[in-house]
Amino acid sequence: MILYLVAIFEPLFVCTFAFRLIMDKKVEIVNRKAKYEYSFLQEYEAGLMLKGTEVKSLRSGNANLSDAYCLFNNNELFVKNMFIGEYEFGNINNHEPKRDRKLLLKKPELKKLHRRVTEKGLTLVPFKLYFSERGIAKLKIALAQGKKSYDKRQSIKEKDNKRDLDRIKKLTS
Repeated sequence: MILYLVAIFEPLFVCTFAFRLIMDKKVEIVNRKAKYEYSFLQEYEAGLMLKGTEVKSLRSGNANLSDAYCLFNNNELFVKNMFIGEYEFGNINNHEPKRDRKLLLKKPELKKLHRRVTEKGLTLVPFKLYFSERGIAKLKIALAQGKKSYDKRQSIKEKDNKRDLDRIKKLTS
C-alpha cells in the first residue's frame, strides 16, 4: 500500500521540483539605453498577452527591448517591435518574433496614461521584462520625458564620478 502511494506521488514530486528549478532561474531583460535617453517620471507594471511559445522563449532569455515602444490603439495599450525569439523546439505554430503584444493594465491606469501621453507630449517606454514570483511575465513601463543633450552629458558625468569613487574605495579597502 505504501509503495503504491509512493509510485503515484513520485512523478508529481518530480514535476513540482522541476518547476521550482525553472522558477528559481531569474530572467530579467533590461533596456539600458532607455535610462540614458529618457528621464522616468512614473513606473507601471503591466501584464502581457503572450502565446505559449513566447513564454517558453522568454524563460530561456531570448528577448530584446532595445527597439520596443508603446502605443495606444482603441483605448488599449500595445507594445510594438519587442523582439521575442522563436522557440527553438517549437513547431509550425511558433509565434512571430516582432508581433504587437497587448499590455494588461487596469482601466483607470490606461485612461490616466492615455491622457498624460496625449496632453504633455510624454511617452511610454518599456524598460524591464521579468517574471513575477507567481511565474507570470511582467513588463515594467515608464512614463518618460526625453532628455536633452546637456542632460545626457550630466548623467554621463555622474556615472563617471560614481565609478571613480568606487575605484578609490576599492583601493583603500
